Amino acid sequence: MSKINRPIFNDDLEGGHSADYIWKLHRLDDGLVRTSYEVTWLEWDEVGKFKQRHDAPAVGRSLLMSPFNMFFTWQTTVIEEIVHTELKDDKLISVKFKTTNSTYELEYVPNPHINED
Repeated sequence: MSKINRPIFNDDLEGGHSADYIWKLHRLDDGLVRTSYEVTWLEWDEVGKFKQRHDAPAVGRSLLMSPFNMFFTWQTTVIEEIVHTELKDDKLISVKFKTTNSTYELEYVPNPHINED
């Protein structure tokens, strides 16, 4: 049993996006790139413990990339500033944000693993 108190999500986001597209996270400071089929945003309480999960970014939240369990692919530190967001049909397709120690750009892009005819 793990001694770390961390949230584990075993459910998928419903009403999200299709597998034809993925989320691509680019850390602008050093060029690191991570991809994910889904993303979620975690809110923390005043002592740094998990409080709530959200579908949209906001100051004070962290980005968590799927899968949503102890094997997640990437988690950012807390957002300090949202520089830019882009929506399409009321869905987030791009966001640039600054965290405690990095600047990121998250984009919803075509999945390069899907064969196009």
